[in-house]
Amino acid sequence: MDKIAIYEKLKEVITSEFELDADLISPETLLNDDLQLDSLDMVDLILSLSDYIGNKIDPSIFKDARIVQDLVDSVAPFWKTA
Repeated sequence: MDKIAIYEKLKEVITSEFELDADLISPETLLNDDLQLDSLDMVDLILSLSDYIGNKIDPSIFKDARIVQDLVDSVAPFWKTA
């Protein structure tokens, strides 16, 4: 799966999981400041993504994520190709 498709799926999961407007989310959106996602939210996001990612991922890969694109870049190596 390419990063554009991963971004779209991640955006879908974020909007669904946290009941956010999709228009608020872009690759440059700040996770904490713009979306108000904290570390517990990030754990919830990892659990939600587990349905779409074929491998388990270490939550620590998200520790330096500041924007949505950071999340995309972090999960891309773990995402199984269709």
